[in-house]
Amino acid sequence: MNKTFIIIEREFLTRVRKKSFLLTTFLTPIALAALMLIPTYIATLKDNEHKEIAVIDHSGLASSALENSEYTTYTFEPAKSLDSLKKNFKQQNLYAVLEIGQLQNNELTSVNLYAQTQTNLDVQHSIEQALRNEVERHKLEQYNIAGLDTILTSIKSNVNVSTIMWDEYGKEKRSYTGVYMGIAIASGMLIYFFIFMFGNMVMRGVIEEKSNRIMEVLVSSVKPFELMMGKILGIAAVGLLQFALWILLTLGIVAIAQLLLVNPAEIMAAKPAIADSVSMMAAGGDPAQMTSHLLPSNVADILNSINFTAILTSFLLYFLLGYLLYASLFAAVGSAVENETDTQQLVLPITVPIILGIFITMHTFNYPNSALSFWGSIIPFTSPMVMMARVPFGVPLWQLALSLGLLALTFVGVVWVAGKIYHTGVLMYGKRPSFKEIWRWIRHS
Repeated sequence: MNKTFIIIEREFLTRVRKKSFLLTTFLTPIALAALMLIPTYIATLKDNEHKEIAVIDHSGLASSALENSEYTTYTFEPAKSLDSLKKNFKQQNLYAVLEIGQLQNNELTSVNLYAQTQTNLDVQHSIEQALRNEVERHKLEQYNIAGLDTILTSIKSNVNVSTIMWDEYGKEKRSYTGVYMGIAIASGMLIYFFIFMFGNMVMRGVIEEKSNRIMEVLVSSVKPFELMMGKILGIAAVGLLQFALWILLTLGIVAIAQLLLVNPAEIMAAKPAIADSVSMMAAGGDPAQMTSHLLPSNVADILNSINFTAILTSFLLYFLLGYLLYASLFAAVGSAVENETDTQQLVLPITVPIILGIFITMHTFNYPNSALSFWGSIIPFTSPMVMMARVPFGVPLWQLALSLGLLALTFVGVVWVAGKIYHTGVLMYGKRPSFKEIWRWIRHS
């Protein structure tokens, strides 16, 4: 076991001291923060240019339909023709000319927007919506129904279906499927990303040492199982450290950027609520309750319905064990080949269960307690992703224990198999092994 810790330390320090580790650790959070902030900033950008639109209306409906806004002005030109407006387009500083055709059989014959440059889609949509509403109102008026506007306003209704679950003790809890799906998708994608990124790192590390003949020296003094376990755990420590730094740095950058962009008046208005939250935190209050009074009631209800302890604990366990399992598989592949080109055939069987787990996860969102969802969350090769789709909806403790136990046992078993493959494969050069040969190594090494 002492040798395993030595290998863990070596793997950890070797990678942490590399320039590539430092660059990716500090540049990735900047990129992630940019991906979060830039789309939000772009979405808030508005076209503040004033737009003068001349209107030729042959239907008689546009005057009551089109209303001026802060940046758009409609000027009705009944005495002018389209040709004259187009001729003096620049002199009148027009943005566009809108020509509305006649009303035939309660439908507009045409609606054309003329401009010298591409018009704004928001302007087009607002014109379409306004004229559509006016045509519909015109049609309804022909039924001569008294108080039609009042009737249309009064019949508008909003129906929301709330899902309420209760446990064996009769305690009720409101369920928010959309929020749970978002949590499951985020958790599954993080696990998927982590498995492939750092699993490939393990595989490349094994291939590199094998190509440098370092393995031949190590195999004489360290048991294959100890070497594989040390390498996997060492790189896992590097990955977890880097992942934790990514999260902390990304959240820090986003928080600072938001503080710089938020109106100070809004912060001052929120001060009393923030002070109350800090007081509750100092008194050891529940995190969901500490933030609930800062948020709208619906958001507060959603936070109170989420079992953060169960979700975070399950995520960390499946995140770590899922990585360790697949890292051991990638290590086995690295032990059997001489270069990354030869890994394509052997990596495919590792990739298929992960992709299958993603498909089962999509099914689990709608049917968290189906037989497919149950077995997908129990079988170790798909459980890291599928179980995370079930946890927000509530999973019996025995199922979690069974799933985690099988996942841990499978990890240890695969490390043992990887060690046997490595014990023989480290001395094999010049030939890409087949699956049949690898099976023979496992049986006879």
